[in-house]
Amino acid sequence: MISLLLIDPAAAHYRRTSVAVLFVLLVVLSVACAKRSPPTALTTAAANNTSPSATTKRININTASAKDLEVLPGIGKGLAERIVEHREKYGPFRRAEHLMMVRGISETRFRALRHLIAVE
Repeated sequence: MISLLLIDPAAAHYRRTSVAVLFVLLVVLSVACAKRSPPTALTTAAANNTSPSATTKRININTASAKDLEVLPGIGKGLAERIVEHREKYGPFRRAEHLMMVRGISETRFRALRHLIAVE
């Protein structure tokens, strides 16, 4: 069958159609799999109907106690203690994104906290 498609000129139509279908599939899958960019502080503030300057004072995750960290949304007592333990074991966080190294801090949870924390 394959050799027939390669030799028969009438089968060229099927080859062109197959190539076109594969190309369209490739384009559709590429668009579907494209990563969305993470929200920036401005887009997060716009989604919350607040301005970046109107936000409350940020909590420094390198100096805050476990009790202070508990006021952050989604951070309970256990997670706050894990953050402090991680900081004591490995040293201060150099970037806020490093908070995701703590077990229990997913990228989604981090994005919700990003505008509320600071690393100084």
